[in-house]
Formats: sequence, C-alpha cells, structure tokens
Amino acid sequence: MNIIDFENIYVSYDISPVLKNINLKINENEHWAILGSNGSGKSTLIKLLSNDLYPNTKYNFSKKIFGKDRWSIFDLKKNLGIITNDLHNYFETHGNFLTAYEVILSGYFSSIGVFKHQDFTKEQHKKALEVLDYLEISHIKDKQVHQMSTGQLRRCVIGRALIHDPKAFILDEPTVGLDLKAQDSFIKLLRRLSKKASIILVTHHIEEVFPEISHIALIHNQGIFKQGKKEEILNSKNLSTIFDIDIQLALENNRYYIQSIS
Repeated sequence: MNIIDFENIYVSYDISPVLKNINLKINENEHWAILGSNGSGKSTLIKLLSNDLYPNTKYNFSKKIFGKDRWSIFDLKKNLGIITNDLHNYFETHGNFLTAYEVILSGYFSSIGVFKHQDFTKEQHKKALEVLDYLEISHIKDKQVHQMSTGQLRRCVIGRALIHDPKAFILDEPTVGLDLKAQDSFIKLLRRLSKKASIILVTHHIEEVFPEISHIALIHNQGIFKQGKKEEILNSKNLSTIFDIDIQLALENNRYYIQSIS
C-alpha cells in the first residue's frame, strides 16, 4: 500500500500558487527526505500530508493517504505520527506544566494535557511507560515541560505520536534547536524508529538525511523538481539548483554533509 499517493495537486492562497502539479508516491517501508529551501512550499506540503489542508484547484486531482481519500484527523493521527515544530512550541508555551508522562499519555486523545474526564486503561498507562523506556527518557517521567531541554521535549512529542504505533512518521526539521550532541542522539533515535515505521523528513538540513533514508524529493519553484532513489537524486548539481547557490556535497561514513558553498 502507498502511504502517500498524490497526483496533480495544486494549492493556492488567494491567487498565488503555493504548490503546483505535485505528484508524489511514498510506499510502506520506504524512508524519504523531502528537501527544499525556505519558502519553497514545504510547510504547505506538510499540511497536505497531515490533512490540515486540501487542494483548491479546478484541475482533476487524486489525494490518497494509506489508500483513502478521506480521513478524520483523529483516525489519521493513529496511523501517521506528525511531529512539527509548531506542535513542539505549542507544548512549550501552553503545556509547560505537563510532565513527560502526561505529554505522552495525551496522545490517546490528541489533547494538550490530561484531564479528569479522560479514562485511561491499565494497558494505556503501561504503554506510556514502555514508550518512555523506548525513547530513553524514563528518568524524566515526572519532569515538567518548562524544566526540559529542547531535545527532551522533542522526544516527548514523538512519544505522544508513538503511543499509537503509527505506520509512518512525518518530521518537520526535527533537529532544529538542538546542539551537536543532541542532534547526534536524535538522529540515532530516528534510525531506531525507522525499524518500526516509515520515516518522512521534511527539511532543508542535509545532515538530517540518515543512512536508512532511501528516497529523496526535491521541492523547487512550488513543485517537485526531482524525486527518486537517494543515490540518483542527492548530488551537488541538484542541490545547487534548488537552493540557488553553488553547493559541493560530500559523503563520509554513509552521511551527507555540505563540503563547501560558494
């Protein structure tokens, strides 16, 4: 089954096109990085993937997620774990009194917090503890959001999605705000997650492309410039085009990095 199956997708705000002629197929068990510069349409694409936005076009199109063209947001989130910086920041601002355990438990109701009217089973409480352990944050179970580092809260937000054992994760620039040590630790976590579910990274950070990423889509001029297997798409010429600057890409120890920019 395709996780994502988009054909001829157009999105406009007012009369200005934001995305045009988007054709994208992502299969189960594939791991993708969707790369593009700021303003290229990545945020709009995430909203399409999460069903927070629909195409607004006169053209015929097909937009299917896990083979269905209609989902309730609540049901979709059980299958598709969506980790955005907006969600991270919302917890930081409006849920800073919550503990790590409560952030993860809140995933069952997609709420910002845990409330008295919400009934959790013993199995759900057990699963929340298992998620804490899997994410290696059991030691901060009772720590409140306002006391956490950026990396700790980012793991809690992932745990909130992981509670449902989703088939795929969408992550929006997941290492933003992390120092070098935390970035390395987080990439190792993503590699572990890739053994449980498909990973779709949406980013402009080349260093986030970890070895298990098998496919790349490049966003440029509000469309998909190129897509396909990583080895065929991720190169200096293509990156120079989409970022509009001369980039020399290098590969060492199975990790990509920018060697020089001119």
